[in-house]
Amino acid sequence: MDGQYRKNIYPGQEVAIILKKDQRSGRLTYGIVKDILTSAAFHSRGIKVRLEDGQIGRVAETEVVDPEEE
Repeated sequence: MDGQYRKNIYPGQEVAIILKKDQRSGRLTYGIVKDILTSAAFHSRGIKVRLEDGQIGRVAETEVVDPEEE
């Protein structure tokens, strides 16, 4: 997981997040970062962000290839 460090995440970046409801399944949701919600420099389960569409979750991947776009 490369979404554990706040320094690797910035607004406008395309990321894959795991929503709270999808933690058990590990299903990824793709979107663009609007806000970074975690203030700590590191978080073991991923930095929490809000996407532009309003969804909130923890970053699982920062270098994203969305399977729906292929």
